[in-house]
Amino acid sequence: QVQLVESGGGSVQAGGSLRLSCATSGRTFSRYPMGWFRQAPGKEREFVAAISWSGGLTYYADSVKGRFTISRDNAKNTVSLQMNSLKPEDTAVYYCAVREGGTYYERPSSYIYWGQGTQVTVSS
Repeated sequence: QVQLVESGGGSVQAGGSLRLSCATSGRTFSRYPMGWFRQAPGKEREFVAAISWSGGLTYYADSVKGRFTISRDNAKNTVSLQMNSLKPEDTAVYYCAVREGGTYYERPSSYIYWGQGTQVTVSS
């Protein structure tokens, strides 16, 4: 059974940092590109960051560029999202997901497996 489990969410004041982790199991994800999305109440799920299977290529939404860093450890089957200089508008449930190769990284429909999400709340 394929599983993605996010952790590391929580509450933080604006300007603070959090590090999200996504542990994968049930399949070898080291050959798959992965990504992070977020969804705030009443809003659509939006792309945050993506990483190639090797970790050599990374992509970011303009809203997080320069503040967030995505990384992966294929030996441990984990993907992380380091979030710095957090803002209240970063408040959302954050999801990690596995993408089919050769698809658009910013589209949720390109992702075939999803975690259950972890809440991030940033207060002003």
